[in-house]
Amino acid sequence: MSNSELQQRKQKAIARGEGNSFTVYVQRAKNAELWDVEGKRYIDFGSGIAVVNTGHCHPKITAAVKAQVENFSHTCLMVTPYESAVTLAEGINAALPGPTPKKTIFVTTGGEAVENAVKIARSYTGRSGVISFNGSFHGRTLLTMGLTGKVQPYKAGFGPFPAELYRIPYPNALLGISESQSLEALNQLFKCDIDPERVAAIIIECVQGEGGFYPAPVSFLKTLRALCDEKGILLICDEIQTGFARTGRMFAHEYAGIEADLVTMAKGLGGGYPIAAVAGKAEIMDHPQPGGLGGTYAGSPLGCTAGVAVLEAIQEEQLCQRAEAIGERLVQHLQAIQAKHPALVGDIRHLGAMIALELVENGDINQPNAALTKAICAAAAEQGLLLLSCGTRGNVIRFLPPLTIEMEILDEGAAILSRVIDSLA
Repeated sequence: MSNSELQQRKQKAIARGEGNSFTVYVQRAKNAELWDVEGKRYIDFGSGIAVVNTGHCHPKITAAVKAQVENFSHTCLMVTPYESAVTLAEGINAALPGPTPKKTIFVTTGGEAVENAVKIARSYTGRSGVISFNGSFHGRTLLTMGLTGKVQPYKAGFGPFPAELYRIPYPNALLGISESQSLEALNQLFKCDIDPERVAAIIIECVQGEGGFYPAPVSFLKTLRALCDEKGILLICDEIQTGFARTGRMFAHEYAGIEADLVTMAKGLGGGYPIAAVAGKAEIMDHPQPGGLGGTYAGSPLGCTAGVAVLEAIQEEQLCQRAEAIGERLVQHLQAIQAKHPALVGDIRHLGAMIALELVENGDINQPNAALTKAICAAAAEQGLLLLSCGTRGNVIRFLPPLTIEMEILDEGAAILSRVIDSLA
């Protein structure tokens, strides 16, 4: 069956709100390559939105999951648990930055992880307010949409959202928002909207994902950590897109040398199998009573087994170091594109293998070129390269290749991108 025939069936069977970026129906995948039902090959620079950091069908992960399926697929972690969940929690706790003892809970999705982090923070502090940032993305549930600072397409038509959620500007020097302006907005929030003694947590992406791959300055994260300590507020680092070696560290907040109170994680944790987690300081994590956290599918045996294999693969294959090498190499390709088309490229930025190309008109960062961004992604797919866009202005191409990608395939994908931009410039 062809891609177009399958797309017609999908449109009749699946609600349009669950859309798809490309009419590419995948038949098989290996590492950084996909093949559709028509036999066409694609280079994957999206990794299923930073999920398969370890590549499609990593042999170690596949073998572990196959063995697990032969034993059992589900018993419910909250009823009759299993060793893989304990082993994975131990690995996550050991990987988290900071000297404080850690504990972990497992859930199924990133949005669910954020929901539970807020629950834990409210339980521990006895407070209700939560502060997030403009341009953030934390999920598609009502609570996480309330925290998310981007209306289209996530929030439009779905309100009202839960109360006691507040947002401030994310520090972004490129777009004219300084750290001092962001901190002053927080100060004004405390003066005008909510007493800091009623704030349970501040949640931040150390690199904004859907918002445009903008990294938070290290100095800002340090200041935020000190401010939270001063006011008894918990600091939640949302590492759902940045975690598991993507940025060149296991977790992005390691760059700031801070210890988060709680960390949300999903995506790369399972290497393609659904699993998410909240981890953090043991005293905080232990505050909710037994039964207050969990879920029927929380920490599935398949997800936990995959997660253990992911952690082993990251260490054995030195994927943190490889993320840095991938980032440096792809940035060199993007800089060559910028040299040819300086009026189109407003900025190139990266943290490890979390890489962004910001497209503008007339070399002006204040003239975002969303139309070109959309055209590049569409044309690249036609040429066999899958790209993802992001940004509150719709003008950022984000690059999330598997950390196991062969360098020659990375170069091949970059060459396709260069040709596409040449043709559209």
